[in-house]
Amino acid sequence: MFRVPGEFRRAQSAIAALFCLLGFQYATWAARLPALKTRLDLTEEELGLLLMACGAGAAASFPLVAVLMRRLGSRRLAFVSALCLGALLMALSAAPNYPVALLVICLDGVAVGCLNVAMNAQGAALEARYRRTAMSQLHATFSAGSLAAALLASGMNLVTSAVTAHFTVATVLLVLLLAYAQPRLLTDEESQPQEAKKKQRRRGLALPSALTLWMGCAMAFGTVTEGAMNDWSALYLKDVVEAPEHLVPMGIAVVSVVMVLARLMADGWRERWGDALIVRLGSALAGTGLALALLAGGVLPTLLGFACVGLGVAAVTPCVYVAAAARGPEALALVAAMGTTGLLAGPALIGFVAGATSLVWGMAVVAASALAVSLCATRIRWTTPAADPVAAAK
Repeated sequence: MFRVPGEFRRAQSAIAALFCLLGFQYATWAARLPALKTRLDLTEEELGLLLMACGAGAAASFPLVAVLMRRLGSRRLAFVSALCLGALLMALSAAPNYPVALLVICLDGVAVGCLNVAMNAQGAALEARYRRTAMSQLHATFSAGSLAAALLASGMNLVTSAVTAHFTVATVLLVLLLAYAQPRLLTDEESQPQEAKKKQRRRGLALPSALTLWMGCAMAFGTVTEGAMNDWSALYLKDVVEAPEHLVPMGIAVVSVVMVLARLMADGWRERWGDALIVRLGSALAGTGLALALLAGGVLPTLLGFACVGLGVAAVTPCVYVAAAARGPEALALVAAMGTTGLLAGPALIGFVAGATSLVWGMAVVAASALAVSLCATRIRWTTPAADPVAAAK
């Protein structure tokens, strides 16, 4: 049965607003870390722990998210968690001391974990309901939200240095995004895959299956690769490649720009070639391209290798989220938590390897992580929105 394209666009724009909201909220407080560091008189170690607290809260939210997804559904959970993110942004601006700020950021991580699962469940349901790919473009709007937050922070700094004023404006924008999105989101009945409904009727929370664990491993290795490029590419260009100072930031820029462009186009690739091939070949390209760049050395080969990473891993997380959502809220929550764990543990692992050997070997771990995604992808049961729904549920 064909549905009016306008219905698809209406739901897609609402879910995109959630992705934009999450990227905007995270980048808003991250952009003001220097001001928070000064106001709270934090050391470098305390600031690092503050950053870790958000990720730790998100990673630890798995049991809570699974329960809330079953009881509230993705639509209501998205609404509640988005409201909490706005309130926590204001609470952070008013935090009187470091322990309170640490608690607020940890709770922010839990809310991030809830919204992350809810919005990806909505995105996966959108693809299943309308038999059209959309998840990669939705993930691109997360980056757009981060960019908008950076521009707002820059503009607010020209007007006032007060964090409270900045966060108040940001919270108003968050509420407006949520007000736009909420009436247009898929209902709970629409947003739950048929396979997940059957499993929920058969049992409650259960031990994850081997298939779910393979998805989680693919997500973890994928986020290790993504996170490491953001955290270590500039240092690699500076210390190992000895690039000119003005080219050092180009590592992050190349990865980010290529990844956003690839995500804008990846839904078309998914329709043409399928998620399985995109993830396997993409992650293999990322790992191989980076490994060759490490062997070749030099600024240009390194930037080309970084571009391969951005291109290759762009569709990994969207595709894995779609596959996990088809298995139900518990699988989706666990896969999201494992992804957050990879994002947290990856940079630290690379730092440990680099300290024990060299940063070249640390970046080799990143290449190996990308190749590990390709291996995990061979064990995942992939679904394609354009496929026959009966066959896809088997």
